[in-house]
Order: sequence, then structure tokens, then C-alpha cells
Amino acid sequence: MTRKELSKFKLPDSPGVYFFKSGKRILYIGKATSLRDRVRSYFSTGLGDARSSVIVAMIEEAKSISWKKTDSVLEALILEANLIKQHQPKYNTDEKDDKSYNYLVITKEDFPRVLIVRGRELFKLPATSYKPQAIFGPFPHGLQLKEALKIVRKIFPFRDKCIPCVISKDSLYAYSRELAYKEKGLKSKSGCSPCFNRQIGLCPGVCSGEMSKSEYARTIRHIKTLFSGKIKTLKRTLEKEMRAESKAEHYEKAQELRRQISALEHIHDVSLIKSDNMNDLPARRSLGAGGRSRSLRIEAYDVAHTGGAETVAVMTVVNNGEPEKESYRKFKIKTAGNDDVGALKEVLSRRLAHSEWPLPRVFVVDGSTAQLRAATNMLKDAGIAIPVVAVVKNEFHKPERLIGDAKAISAYEKDILLANQEAHRFAISYHRKRRHRQTLLR
Repeated sequence: MTRKELSKFKLPDSPGVYFFKSGKRILYIGKATSLRDRVRSYFSTGLGDARSSVIVAMIEEAKSISWKKTDSVLEALILEANLIKQHQPKYNTDEKDDKSYNYLVITKEDFPRVLIVRGRELFKLPATSYKPQAIFGPFPHGLQLKEALKIVRKIFPFRDKCIPCVISKDSLYAYSRELAYKEKGLKSKSGCSPCFNRQIGLCPGVCSGEMSKSEYARTIRHIKTLFSGKIKTLKRTLEKEMRAESKAEHYEKAQELRRQISALEHIHDVSLIKSDNMNDLPARRSLGAGGRSRSLRIEAYDVAHTGGAETVAVMTVVNNGEPEKESYRKFKIKTAGNDDVGALKEVLSRRLAHSEWPLPRVFVVDGSTAQLRAATNMLKDAGIAIPVVAVVKNEFHKPERLIGDAKAISAYEKDILLANQEAHRFAISYHRKRRHRQTLLR
């Protein structure tokens, strides 16, 4: 398949799973934050130099591409693992070394634990201290599986390492623990203090006797349904349970179920998006010159106005060293006037509200320390750990130096400058059009 042939496939800019195929045979399955950007990256210039012979052979053998959209990166991660296990594609070679990858294991106990286990440990179960009741995987992206489980645990708190309480209420030891428990304002049915995860809401309270075996079993069923890739089924189950609890006038339980449904519908998986880069392609250790990955999205921002009038801002995108003009965006600034930093804050706030737009590897701003600090703080407040670089200009508005994240500057300087140049050109053009329009209206 060639880049020209790729153009006939109208891939969406949304999360999902993609399939490289030869006829009906699936050659490779992958997941993506943006299906369009990910698949396009396989056809970057210099592919033969930057990728191993495995991926080059896969692209040459592929005749078509298909895909399945998902509502979130989390859903794509789970779906990818299930499909790889089902189809065992030829070029998902990394996943075939099951001992090297991660599995999600639910233990066979009265209060099951939910654990991430390496294949090499899982295949030596006689030497371990638990028996599995369910195994999901393999998951080729260990870091992303850990981030995914953090998201799931906030929706369905579960036990991992804490030990359910077996201490009698009548014992003096339990009584002293009960007093300490009450001093913290926590309730306990057993007299045992909760583990740390219970105190921060990540464990439902099996360690302190607050959740019964049957109640916890229901939570485990929900987690198993989720990691089986049946998210729609899970939502329907939760809605049915919510109606039943409401009918029985168990309003607190109904409210908790409503929260879980809402959380599943609005999964905040920024942590997965920011780690969803080209590291999960086949031959992911094959990099371009200087050890740099060939897949790269850079977003640059610039503000333009005349004495505070007709203030506008723009976002430009450079992907794999090339301007991606269909992703450029214009913003009419509503609040800042003659305040460049204020305008930058507004445009970043509006950009971050678009969770459907894929996050970049680096954010680039035009300005100096003030703009750099403003952008960095905006991202920090949003819980996004992505590097920020500012392009400082001289009196002729030419790049003088780059400040900000040193690693990003070293690795991506050329793309940063290209994105900034595009942002400046696009912002000036947009501002001039608005000024011209206002002149005609006078």
C-alpha cells in the first residue's frame, strides 16, 4: 500500500482500533487516539530509514485498511487487546511473546484482587500465592494499562493488596482501632481501620468490613464486563441496577450508580492520550536520526491584534514534519483586548475544551517567559503533563532563541520552528482579513 492509496480511506480523527489487511486476512491490529493521524504516520517520508523491515513488509503486503471507532482511548486499549488475542495477526509479533507482556488478573478469593501481572509470573502460577478466576490480555502497552486501571478504579473501587478484616469486634485490639477510626470521622462495621486506598476512595472498604461479599462480587462482575470490551452492556446493566435501587428507595446507592454511568460516558483519559504515541507501533524501538521517533504532532499558538483591536489567535499543527492544514483553527478572542498573555490563556482554555482533538507531543507558544509560564500553568491545572516551548523573537520578529522544556527543544527544534512560523503567518492573515472586513463596514 502507498500513501496515494491511503487517501481513499477517510479515517476519522477519533479514538479507535485499526486493521491493516490483505484481502480478508488481518495483518496487524493497533489502537489510536486519532485513527487518522496514527494510520497516516505509517506512510511518513523516510519510512524505510526510520522503521524496521517488519513494518515496511507489513505496509507493502497490506491492501486495505479498516477501523472501528470507540468513545475513548480506554475503550480502544481494551478492544485492541481482545482483538489481538482473538485474531493473532501476523505482524503483531511483539504480542506473541506472552511472557514479556502484561495481563489483568482477577483472583479467585472471597474478595478478589485486581492485579496487573507480567506473563512470566503468570505462567509460573504454582509458585504464586493466588489463583486467577479471570485473565485479560496480553496488553502490549504496560504503561497505558496501568493508567487505564487508575481510571477504572476511580469508577469501580476494588481491592488490590489490602487484607479483608478478620478481627473480632469483641477484641481489645479491635476496640482501640475503632476509637482511632472514629476520631478520623470514618465509619466501620468491623472495628478495623481502613487501608490507605480506602481513605482516598480507591478501595470500597473490604479491609474494614464496610462492603459485603455479595456487593463486592457485583463490582467485580462490572470490571470483568468492562475488560471484556462490553462497555455498552455494562452501561445497560448499571442503568437497570440504578432503577431497581431507586424503586427500592435506596437513593444513595442509586446516586452512586448514576455517577458510575456518567463516568463511563465521560471518561477523562488525558493520561492515556498523552502516552499514546508511536511507542506502540511494531518495531517501536526503531527511531529516526538522533534517536527521534518519526511520529510527531506539534501544536503552535500565536496571537495577533492592532493596539488591542480585532484580537485573534490561531492554532497550527505540524505532524511528522509537515503542516497539517486541515487541523488549523482560528479563534476570535473575546476577553483579552491588548493583553497577549490573557489572549493565550483564553485560546488554550478553549482548545482544551475539545477533548476530541488529539493532544500533541509539544505545545509551542509565541512569546517569552510570561507566555511560557501562562501556558505551563494552564496545562498543569488541567492535569496535562506535556512539554511547553516558547519561541522568543528579536526586534524584527525573527526567532532568537527557544525557552522551556530542554529535551523537547533538543529533539524537535526544527518542527517547533516550523509550527511557530505557520502560526505567525496564519495569525497575521486572519487578523488582516478581520481588519479589512471592519474597514469595509465603516
